[in-house]
Amino acid sequence: MSENTLETRTAQQEVFSKYIEEFLDYLHTVRNLSPQTIKAYRSDLEAYKRWVTREGICPLEITHRQLRHYLLELTQAGYAVTTIDRHLSALRTLYRWLSTTDKITNNVTDALEDPKAQRRLPRVMKDSDVDKLIDSCEDTPEGLRDRAFLELLYATGARISETSGLNVEDLDMNQMQVKLFGKGSKERIVPFYRQAQVALENYLEQGRPALLVKKSNNRTHALFISTRGNRMSAAALRRRFEWQLKVAGIDPSFTPHALRHTFATELLSGGADLRSVQELLGHESLATTQIYTHLSVQRLKQAVHQAHPRSGMDS
Repeated sequence: MSENTLETRTAQQEVFSKYIEEFLDYLHTVRNLSPQTIKAYRSDLEAYKRWVTREGICPLEITHRQLRHYLLELTQAGYAVTTIDRHLSALRTLYRWLSTTDKITNNVTDALEDPKAQRRLPRVMKDSDVDKLIDSCEDTPEGLRDRAFLELLYATGARISETSGLNVEDLDMNQMQVKLFGKGSKERIVPFYRQAQVALENYLEQGRPALLVKKSNNRTHALFISTRGNRMSAAALRRRFEWQLKVAGIDPSFTPHALRHTFATELLSGGADLRSVQELLGHESLATTQIYTHLSVQRLKQAVHQAHPRSGMDS
């Protein structure tokens, strides 16, 4: 590029820094993404900005070949495929925004292929393990809370962050449904089953009031509260989940998200259509939900192999 002088590169990099800030503001004000998501975008884009500065590249006129070289450097640095894919996703979103706002004339990121990776299927829990986990909760205020928390996770497939943010008024006990606020504060209504209703009622009538006694100001609307009467963070709920795994004697590598995976897999195995499961999970893309169809097929195959009289015969 004949005009790719030091002055041109420096000027573009300064403008590019300004555009990044405008883009992050767009993610916050228009797309209403969470602070954690915006923080991840900022981290990935700052790393990219440092690279173009180091390499002396004009970021607003970057070529397909230069971008491929950036991804290759990430690979050679030992980054996981999923991490590289996240970096690429951030760049694609940024450059598409730059294109739609007429800040660049050519978006070369659309031509980039995703890093090749063998997609790992989510881990799900056995029904018996879920029963053991929930039944391991004691009949104390904390135990009633933990049982209600676990039943709600399993009944709705809620994310741990969504569960932490719940208020008492988000529950409709008569209709047996809960209002969840997912990524980007998108609201969805998810029904829950009778056992979850019973666990929630016991907690609201006995467990929660007992926990609130220890708090001088008991006006909190938070659904799940700590022994100090404060809203439990996602990290605190995750620690309670890990504790109950230990008490129940279940594989400690499971996470609360495993109940979300199990919820989705059970629904699809039971005949629920993919669109309904997508809506219940709060997935923006149907492709994200489709991975659970593979789990359902695997379970069906396993059932056939175990039950069919000819499954054990040599082919």
